[in-house]
Amino acid sequence: MITVIPAIDIIGGECVRLTQGDYDKKTTYYKDPLDAAKMYEDLGVKRLHLVDLDGAKKSYPSNLATLEKIAGKTNLSVQYGGGIKSGDALKDVFNSGASRAICGSITVSKPELFSEWLEVFGPEKLILGADVKDGKIAVNGWLDYADMGVGELIGKFLPYRISQVICTDISRDGMLSGPNFDLYGGLQAEFPSVEITVSGGIGKIDDIYQLDEMGLRSVITGKAIYENKITLNELEKVINN
Repeated sequence: MITVIPAIDIIGGECVRLTQGDYDKKTTYYKDPLDAAKMYEDLGVKRLHLVDLDGAKKSYPSNLATLEKIAGKTNLSVQYGGGIKSGDALKDVFNSGASRAICGSITVSKPELFSEWLEVFGPEKLILGADVKDGKIAVNGWLDYADMGVGELIGKFLPYRISQVICTDISRDGMLSGPNFDLYGGLQAEFPSVEITVSGGIGKIDDIYQLDEMGLRSVITGKAIYENKITLNELEKVINN
């Protein structure tokens, strides 16, 4: 069964969600993200997706205290992204308790550095974060765009044994309208050795079951849970299936 990875997006230490990456369209769901993390752990979740939206803007992780708290007070495996653009930032994220680090902008601006990290830390510790809108890769907290498609970006790192890619369709992120099935199915078929993690657009539990039937291995969902489009009972069933 496909692995469901609940998302906690953080601004100012709070659990929030944006709509289509717009910082002006913010909804706060939990003042303390640890409460959300513990809820997921109680349901049987094993992996958590933690996004530092402040860090993405500031180009350095800004909510490491939240990461430390969740990693220290739960048994969840936490993957953390947002502002990881230097070796020091990467080490800070791992030292704060992350089991995996998600690297986005750096894979475009300094691909040779990310390649080096893959060799030093191993592909099981690093996730390529590919955020896409209108076919182009978005960087720097979705504020800028690179003239490159997601397939081209993934292909750069195949020689370095990249094993997991989180692909976020920004046009659908937070819209609850369903994921871009064609995009994810195509990527998984093109890169069978890579775990393509679906992110953006999940609006109901049937979306997750359809992705599972297509052979996708993992999916991130956040707003659908917080808005009760996917109930905790439904989530528990798919997690423990």
